[in-house]
Amino acid sequence: MSPKLNHLFMQEKRTSGILLHPTSLPSRFGIGDLGEEAYRFVDFLADNFQQFWQILPLGPIGYGNSPYSCFSAFAGNPLLISLEKLQAEGLLTKEDLSNIPEFPEDKVDYELVIQTKTPLLKKACREFQIQEGDNYLKREFEQFCLEHQSWLGEYTLFMAIKESQGGVSWSDWEKPLAMRSPVAIDKAKQELAQEIYYHQFVEFYFFRQWRSLKDHANHRGVQIIGDLPIYVAHDSADVWSNPQFFCLDRKTLKPSTMAGVPPDYFSADGQLWGNPVYLWKVLEEDDFRWWIARIKAILKYVDIIRIDHFLGFESFWAVKPGEATAVKGKWVKAPGEKFFTILEEELGHIPVIAEDLGSITPEVEALRDRFNFPGMKILQFAFDADRCSEFLPYNYVNRNCVVYTGTHDNDTTMGWFMERSPEEQARVSDYLGCICPEGIHWSLIRLALSSVANMAIFPLQDILGLGTWARTNVPGTLAGNWIWRYAPGSLTKELGERLKYYTWLYGRAPN
Repeated sequence: MSPKLNHLFMQEKRTSGILLHPTSLPSRFGIGDLGEEAYRFVDFLADNFQQFWQILPLGPIGYGNSPYSCFSAFAGNPLLISLEKLQAEGLLTKEDLSNIPEFPEDKVDYELVIQTKTPLLKKACREFQIQEGDNYLKREFEQFCLEHQSWLGEYTLFMAIKESQGGVSWSDWEKPLAMRSPVAIDKAKQELAQEIYYHQFVEFYFFRQWRSLKDHANHRGVQIIGDLPIYVAHDSADVWSNPQFFCLDRKTLKPSTMAGVPPDYFSADGQLWGNPVYLWKVLEEDDFRWWIARIKAILKYVDIIRIDHFLGFESFWAVKPGEATAVKGKWVKAPGEKFFTILEEELGHIPVIAEDLGSITPEVEALRDRFNFPGMKILQFAFDADRCSEFLPYNYVNRNCVVYTGTHDNDTTMGWFMERSPEEQARVSDYLGCICPEGIHWSLIRLALSSVANMAIFPLQDILGLGTWARTNVPGTLAGNWIWRYAPGSLTKELGERLKYYTWLYGRAPN
């Protein structure tokens, strides 16, 4: 974390940016990656006065292809590695990339992407491994493994064992491996050495390519907003290697208490995530070492952290196994103030955005304000409550907040508006005075830009004026999420000039 960034972030400086997960970038390999289109997107932001790119989590995806359910809270997603950059470094040939399948342009076919990219990544790894002589990349690789040994060793071993066990959840592995018998672990390290090396290689190249992209963004005046999900997946290296920190059944090794949220705006049955909740008492006795290591790790690769489900640091919703929904649960207190106090003592004031949506209580607000974390305001939530709605711009208590048209969990603004009844649409248009000629999406973007909030963020789908079909995620569902991609050529000069003008008009252009 640079002192300069922390200073800028905490000032009352009007800024704006765009939310886009890198998988949504164009690419001929079926999924967005860290190649040239990512650099073009950064340049589009910088050229049009946008100072932030909110990227959401970048971890290795597991069940449901959600970056909020990853095999590691520390690792990166190998599917985001640019094969063309590997070719440029001599690890793949032009012929290797000449027989790529025909991928859908507007969505990610994860199964086909995995079938296509994984063999090529393994080929690149073999080429890297056999290179001889004084190779600066080999030295860089060794330094990476040494610098990240606190999590890299456990993660790469976890992935190698998982593949050798047919991909099943770690709690269903052979018992000596699931229970981390020292003899079984040593044997696995010897027998799976090549597989472990492969996972070290792809992590090295993921973070190498990401660091280069982030350096370019920072050089162009664009800061990266990363995302830190409060919970980790049960089927992850984090839970397998640190079971003492999670609520697990000692016999089955599965969650004994599951995380979720009670019924809310997104779901009448609440959301049952299935992640194991933390044994906060054990974490506290260890001075929150695991959490602090996690924060340190993400701050190496982003400029600002958006903490997802911030309220869980004050109280969390706990559901017992066997429940089909999250309706039957209970609130349990969490030591958020102690954690953030120790974190601040060790790292100083870190740049955080608190996702303070859902069942927010005065205690959650007090925790957020105690550490001066900006919260979130969602315009799509503003028009269906009374005039006291905290999401209506005239009710923003102070400037220390981030206003969104919608988030990755919302419908697109076009889709949201079209689903409203005529009476509900009228409530929006009456508030706005009129809908601007460019459409309801630009009306809400302008409303966000004109608000007093220090920062305004828009999903790229809203900039493009896309309907529900382009939605990123529907909470509580598994199918059809995290697949949207924008087409090459979508970021036109006309679109950029409109965004640039409105950003300037409402006082959010860089100085």
